[in-house]
Amino acid sequence: MKTGKAMSLLLFLAVTFTFGQSYIEPPEEFVTPIPELVLIYSKTSGYRHQSIEKGAETLKMIGRENGFIVLRTESPEDINPQNLKNYKLVIFLSTTMDVLNNTQQRAFENYIKSGGSFMGIHAAADTEYEWPWYGKLVGGYFDSHPNDPNVRKATIDVVDNTHASTSHLSKTWVRNDEWYNYKNLNPDVKVLLKLDESSYEGGTNGDNHPIAWYHEFDGGRAFYTGGGHTDASFDEPEFKEHLLGAIEWCLKRTDTQ
Repeated sequence: MKTGKAMSLLLFLAVTFTFGQSYIEPPEEFVTPIPELVLIYSKTSGYRHQSIEKGAETLKMIGRENGFIVLRTESPEDINPQNLKNYKLVIFLSTTMDVLNNTQQRAFENYIKSGGSFMGIHAAADTEYEWPWYGKLVGGYFDSHPNDPNVRKATIDVVDNTHASTSHLSKTWVRNDEWYNYKNLNPDVKVLLKLDESSYEGGTNGDNHPIAWYHEFDGGRAFYTGGGHTDASFDEPEFKEHLLGAIEWCLKRTDTQ
């Protein structure tokens, strides 16, 4: 600490002690902002992706480098009103099938309606098929993917590079991943990235094959990206920048509408 600041702090403490004030608001220069909290939810009831562990580790690292704290749970009991109010964002990291009961679903709906944010990664779209509200929130459900091999190189067309999650990308983005085909796509989402089905085999959505999107929904914010099947995804600089931009939008650090 510089000498001037040290003396100012000592003077502040001396005055507080001398006059016996129960509380005096400290000078602004000594106030440390409380970091925003982000919760990863990674419970699975169906297929479990090996990349969940790598993804959680990467998201925690991104948080440490960018001023927010990432915690993780696989306990549905943590999806309750008292706990959720501590978090600015909840990330469903490759969750699969039914991961919340009716009470927990209502708690999560109320969290979004109160201004909370949701981010889905990869198999978050393979989750809660019997919960229509969630289907609209996440923006679409998993339908199928290529097989033998299921991980393939494909070209992604950048539809919108004004969003924080895509501003670092060129017009096309070539990478390897497991590419989902989707059903029940929400027409109200704003598409950021689309798959070029001519660049790989196994696509079934045709010319309209979104792979990342966002929207304002029911009082909160929601973002989804289809990437993240492989461990290697979370080592890719461009994919990590994509995740960071998505998180910053969900945290309302950026105002893209």
